[in-house]
Parts: sequence; C-alpha cells; structure tokens
Amino acid sequence: MNWLSKLDRKYHKFAIKGLTNYLVGLTGLVFVLNYINGNNLFLEKISLEPYFILKGEVWRLVTYIFIPPSLSPLWIIFALYFFYMVGTGLEQEWGSFKFNFYYFLGILGTTIGAFIAGGGITTTYLSMSLFLAFAYIFPNFEILIFFILPVKIKYLGILTWILYGYTLITAPFNVKIAIIVSIVNFLIFFSSDILKDIKNRKTVSNNRQKFKTSNFKVEKYTIENIHKCTVCGRTQEDDPNLEFRYCSKCEGRHAYCSDHLFSHTHITEKK
Repeated sequence: MNWLSKLDRKYHKFAIKGLTNYLVGLTGLVFVLNYINGNNLFLEKISLEPYFILKGEVWRLVTYIFIPPSLSPLWIIFALYFFYMVGTGLEQEWGSFKFNFYYFLGILGTTIGAFIAGGGITTTYLSMSLFLAFAYIFPNFEILIFFILPVKIKYLGILTWILYGYTLITAPFNVKIAIIVSIVNFLIFFSSDILKDIKNRKTVSNNRQKFKTSNFKVEKYTIENIHKCTVCGRTQEDDPNLEFRYCSKCEGRHAYCSDHLFSHTHITEKK
C-alpha cells in the first residue's frame, strides 16, 4: 500500500519497536495481579465499558488492551506464546511502523465498536485479526497441534474464517461488532493484495486454457497435414491404428500409409 509506505517513511521514528514484547509482558502482569486478587474485580475495573468511561474512568481506554484472553494458568502460557510468535513474525515481515499501525488501528476499531455495542467487547478478535494476517503472509508455516500434529497455518486460517461466518450468524450483537471490526482491519491491509491475487489466478487460468486450445489446434493440424497418405488421402483420424512412413525415393516429403508404402509410384522432380 503506497499510502502506508509514505506514512512509514515519514513517521517510522515514532513506532514502538518490539511492541509485542510490551503487550505480552503487561498482559502477563495483569494475569498475575488478577490471580493474586482472586475475585476478578481487578479485571472489572480495567475492562472496556463505555458507561464507566463516560463517567470519568478513562484509563479503561488503555487498560483493557492488557486483559488476558484466559484465566487458566496453563492456557495463558500457550496463548501468550502464540501471540508473541504471531506478533514478532509480523513485525519482522512488515517493520515496526506497519505492525504498530495494524495493531493500533484494530484498537481504535475495537474501542469504537464497544461504544456502538454498549460494551462487552475485548481484544480477542483483534488478536484473531493478527493471526489471520500471519496466516495470509506465511500460509505454509507449520505449528504443532497438541505439540504432536504438524498443521500448516493456512488451514487454521481457513477454519477461523469459517468460524467467523458461523459466529456472525449466531452470536450476540456485541460479538458481531467485534468480528466485523476484526475483518475490516484485515481488509484494510490485504484487500488490494487479495484482488491482485484473484486477478493473477484468473490470468493464469486463461493462459492455460489458451495454451491447451492452441496445443489442440497444433496437434490437429499435424495429424491432418503431415500424417496423410499421398495416395489414398487417409489420416490418423480415419484410423488411429494406421501407420505412416515417408518414402526416401520420392522427391519432397510424401507420407504413405502402410497399404501404399511399397505399392505407390515414386514421385520424381520434373525436368
């Protein structure tokens, strides 16, 4: 995207390098603080709730970013590791500014979505948006499901899109808003690439079809004009089992079927 490249050249110095490290570290810290507290009141005080934000609790506009995706100690380790892998992979591929822009644009969309829906929105689908971006850029990257089964990440991406479609139909309004924000964030970055890819695939398909058609015409021309008996005019289309030979005693290239190869009159150059 040219407009994003221009922004990168102009404002790259303001990008937070290693953003994923800060996000993972602060999310882990919030998990520990809430785990020590034990009653989730801490999470309730930092969640994205428009009602309380409008009452003056503006810190919620930032703190909700660090609410952990799970309250299970075992699951949070896996979730944070996976987020770290995706985030650092995208930052290495895009550069810090573009990764920052993608993430904070998602944060802006999530916040606006929360005010539209009246609350009940977290960063879960923003994280999934990051995952979809990673799956699109690195489709053949393999991860181990249950640390045993290797699966290419593009298949998990396809599964995520299917789940998106199902959830959009069945989920409550606030979840629908969160998913739509996630999809919009993804499309802002990848819609042009997707359209180019579709166009290229169509071009390749058309070229293959043209090649097959031209190949068929060449083969048909070869059968009709080269493998044709000079005496009887039969071709391989008349009898696929018919064999043809060229006579070395005739002037020029003259083909004869097996019935006339030895019985024809030799063609000589007229003087």
